[in-house]
Amino acid sequence: MLLATTFTVSLARVMKELSLKPIYMPEDPESVLISSMDVNRPGLELNRFYDYYDTSRILIFGNAETAFLRSRDPEDRFEILEAIFSKHPPAAIIARGIQPSEELLTAVTNNGVPLLGTGETTSSLVAALVAFMNTELAPRITRHGVLVEVYGEGILLVGDSGVGKSETAIELIKRGHRLIADDAVEIRRVSAKSLVGQAPENIRHFIELRGIGIINARRIFGMGAVKLTEKIDMVINLEIWDNKKVYDRMGLDNEYTEILGNKVPVLTIPVKPGRNLAVIIEVAAMNNRQKKMGYNAATELLKGLGMDASILQEESEPKKLEL
Repeated sequence: MLLATTFTVSLARVMKELSLKPIYMPEDPESVLISSMDVNRPGLELNRFYDYYDTSRILIFGNAETAFLRSRDPEDRFEILEAIFSKHPPAAIIARGIQPSEELLTAVTNNGVPLLGTGETTSSLVAALVAFMNTELAPRITRHGVLVEVYGEGILLVGDSGVGKSETAIELIKRGHRLIADDAVEIRRVSAKSLVGQAPENIRHFIELRGIGIINARRIFGMGAVKLTEKIDMVINLEIWDNKKVYDRMGLDNEYTEILGNKVPVLTIPVKPGRNLAVIIEVAAMNNRQKKMGYNAATELLKGLGMDASILQEESEPKKLEL
């Protein structure tokens, strides 16, 4: 089983992504590493309650926090801020272009905590920061396969080496679809329901074709043929056609695989000479979109034939497929 690892992101990347301006920077922001996806708007901490104070989170100060601190006398204000920053959070950000008080500047300076500023509203800042951190710090694994976008659906092609994944990706690119990753796909779990795939930076846009070698899809087919990231909507397992195996012909068999704890629907497509895999994958992508919108062609056909589709669907429970 593939396990995820805890990741970090540098404060420099956060500053660049959110256009944050340094107010006090005691060290190189590249060396300040942040590991928490969450942020903290101090509330109870301003009242000296620290039982659940997570020191790995970035602190956000907005109008409410600033107004509360201004209601305190300078000595009390300094004691509150000194206690908060003495626990060494990774950084603090002041929203709405608010000017920091002398007590705040003294507290961050005494404890070596970076202080940043932005003109964004507090809510916008928190939303943008959490979204960025969820992506950058998401659990991730790297799997062998090819990730393509077909009609807006992210399709992860998997299968044994040499089954034709890269060749199918080339045909899909020629038909107007886009390549995200070939050979190695870095998959991130950005939410309880969403997986996003991308190529490792050092092999991005490259495809290996046996007999030809390495090609650069972006250089050959243009910028419109590639994409940096894509949500994974379905996994297609390509395997050599086995005459002894019975393949699903109705579309009632629901199979799925688990990636980082998320369930992803799986189709197994047999490969043999004469089958146009690119066209089959295009149809699979469109059919998967229809199923997500509540339409199932097999169910409608059975109803038209006077058969009870619900009974067959009960017999066709989702089956986990280990890929």
